[in-house]
Amino acid sequence: MSTIKINQQLRRIEIKEFEIENQIVFNYFDNLPVFERDEKLLRAIYIGVLALMEDRMSAFLAKTSNELGTELESLKMIFDMKKELFYKSSIKGILAEEEIADFLNQYFSEKKLKDRAILTGNNAGSIPRNKTGDIICEIDGNVNLRIAIECKFDKSVRLGDIETKDLFTRKTDTAWSQLLEAQANRDSKVSLIIFDISLVDNSVLRVFENVGYISGVGLVAIINSQKGDYSNLTIAYMLARDIALNSKQVELDKDLLVILVNRLIKDINEITTIKNLVQNNIDNNKVILKQLEKSILLMEFNQQYLKKFLSDGTLTKEDLLNYYQGEDVKDRYRLIEKDINSL
Repeated sequence: MSTIKINQQLRRIEIKEFEIENQIVFNYFDNLPVFERDEKLLRAIYIGVLALMEDRMSAFLAKTSNELGTELESLKMIFDMKKELFYKSSIKGILAEEEIADFLNQYFSEKKLKDRAILTGNNAGSIPRNKTGDIICEIDGNVNLRIAIECKFDKSVRLGDIETKDLFTRKTDTAWSQLLEAQANRDSKVSLIIFDISLVDNSVLRVFENVGYISGVGLVAIINSQKGDYSNLTIAYMLARDIALNSKQVELDKDLLVILVNRLIKDINEITTIKNLVQNNIDNNKVILKQLEKSILLMEFNQQYLKKFLSDGTLTKEDLLNYYQGEDVKDRYRLIEKDINSL
């Protein structure tokens, strides 16, 4: 009897007495809280089905199903799948919104904030049939004190500065329009738009390298989701939060606010630049150290066979094979490389 039943009347899949024996799957769900497991299982099925719908992914999985066995190779496959799925325009937005909402809620928990991030999904807002504003963040659990977040992982979305806007061109989404629309559509105090470094138009990057503030419009954050770097999002969110909390309590001098926020962002960008320089130096030093260790190993390896040749006057076919393949030096280098990477 088939495990899966298709219920055509209710348009749903029914699975009975289903179980799976797989160490990676087991470890993943074993580490999840009980209340999260059902939701994560549904997400896993959804993502898996989307992957199988792609011919290239299907061919890849079919080709390697008998070859991939080790945990490392499985993890690499998962990473590659995630990366490929991310760049598929039909689903990258959904995945991005879910990951960002999950990240924010985890961040709120760690910082002991009572804020919560809620996905708006396909629900329209205050503007009829308008879904702009992918995530709503309620500050301190107050439903009337909100930050609207729009996720735009799309290179076609330009900055859209009002000073350069041509009213007679075809309407297109821009950072400016999406910030204003999200704030109006979700009745929020402040709006924030998120771009991914790999999918952002140069017009945005030229003005905002990490975090930006557009007076009277909203904030911009550039993240790197493939590296799991959401640091700019937390900075932009906390700035938006401060603005939202204080905007109802005092009459703000908007010109002064622009000066203060832009100065903060300038300092943040300088710190981020310094951090990146330090990280690049660390990475470069690791590369240099690896090359030095590799050279030392090769010197010792060659010296070993030179001594044997001088002692015996020849090298056996087995010696030549070992010398050619160099498996011993490769194994020794892997251990050294692992230690360097852990520095």
